[in-house]
Amino acid sequence: MTKESWLFKQLFANWKKFEITYIAILLLLQIIVYIIAPDSFIGMISGVFGVLCLIYGMKGRKINFAFGLIQTIAMTLIAYQTHSWMSFVMGIFYILSQPVGWFFWGQDDAIHEFKPKTRRLIFLGAFIAWLIVWVIDAFLNGQLPYFDSLNLIIPLIAQILYILKYKENWSLWIVVNTAAVVYWSILTIQFIMDVNTQGQLGMYLSQVALQGALLFNAIYANRVWASGEADNEGGTK
Repeated sequence: MTKESWLFKQLFANWKKFEITYIAILLLLQIIVYIIAPDSFIGMISGVFGVLCLIYGMKGRKINFAFGLIQTIAMTLIAYQTHSWMSFVMGIFYILSQPVGWFFWGQDDAIHEFKPKTRRLIFLGAFIAWLIVWVIDAFLNGQLPYFDSLNLIIPLIAQILYILKYKENWSLWIVVNTAAVVYWSILTIQFIMDVNTQGQLGMYLSQVALQGALLFNAIYANRVWASGEADNEGGTK
C-alpha cells in the first residue's frame, strides 16, 4: 500500500453519515467558541486537534496520534498559563505518549478486554490513586484540586489502556471528560467573575467546548469498541 493510499484510508475511508455530522458539529463548536472569545488562538488549536485526535481514535486509526501531538502541546501550554498543575503534568505525559502510541498501534491491531475481576481492581486502584493525588495537589495550591487531580491520575491510566487498545479506556475517559467539563466550567465562571485571573477567557471556553466534545465522543467510542466496529485487522479478543 502506498503512503498516499494509506493516508487516504486513514483520513477518509468508511465514515457513517452520523459520524460525519457529529464531527462537523463538534469542529464547528470550536470555531464558534473562538469567534466568541478570540483572545486565545492556542485554545482553538487545542480544541480542533483534540476533537480530531479522539474521533480518529474512536475509529481505531493510527493517524489520531499525529493530531494528538499538536493538541497535547497546545493543551499543556494552556494548563501552564492557567496554573492547572496536574493538567500540566498530565500534558507532558500526553506529549510523550503520542509517539509511543503510534508505535504500539502498528504492532497489534486487535482490541482487548479485561476480565471482570481485573477491571474492578483497575477501577478501584484508579480511585485510590485519585485521592492521593488530590491531597498532593491541594498542598501545592492547585486550582480545584479535587477536579484537577482527576486530570492527572485517571487519564494516566486511561491513556495507557488506550495505547494498548483495551476497550475499558473509554469508560475511564467518560469519567475524566465529565469531571473536566465541570472543572473548566467552574474556572470559566470564576474568570468571568474576576475570582480567577490566570490565563484568558478563550482558553477556558475552548476547554469547556473541547471536553464536552470529548465526552460525547467517549460515550460513542465506548459503544463502537465494545461492538467491534472500530477499524482493525485483528478483530476483538
